[in-house]
Amino acid sequence: MAYPPLPAETRIGHVHLKVANLDRAIEFYRDRMGFDLLVNFGTAAFLSAGGYHHHIGLNTWESQNGAPPPAGTTGLYHFAINYPERRDLAAALARLLDTGWGIDGASDHGTHEAIYLHDPDFNGIELAWDRQPNEWPRRNGQIVFDRKPLDFASLLAELGGPERSEQLAGLAAYT
Repeated sequence: MAYPPLPAETRIGHVHLKVANLDRAIEFYRDRMGFDLLVNFGTAAFLSAGGYHHHIGLNTWESQNGAPPPAGTTGLYHFAINYPERRDLAAALARLLDTGWGIDGASDHGTHEAIYLHDPDFNGIELAWDRQPNEWPRRNGQIVFDRKPLDFASLLAELGGPERSEQLAGLAAYT
């Protein structure tokens, strides 16, 4: 039986993560990432942006004081947080820089700009801003994903304000 494709408006609604320390995870997603804490049940918490019921669920039901999975095992590689405007991605990067949270890498994929990091439990996170589909690079009708260096200076210039030359120098290794 042939099934119809998913509607174009289909979205992944939220991610629910097992964490070792709920308070530490809340601090990261609320204070460093900017999500609003909606509910904290003591062993689980739900965070959101813009009034949605929840974008991120956190729990310690099976993982309290646990260790991250070892390298070479299956599981979550990363989840992406997509920002509506390039300026919003710049603000997310500035928040990370200002709070001293490091990044793992960054890239201009042609289709989108991406910054990679991990949370305190080593869950991978991609912060992304998508270009319009008519701007995506294509070859022979197929979308091409680039791995070009992300222009951090151009991205942070979206915010205006003072130069961040010291912070930019520290980011050079991640492009």
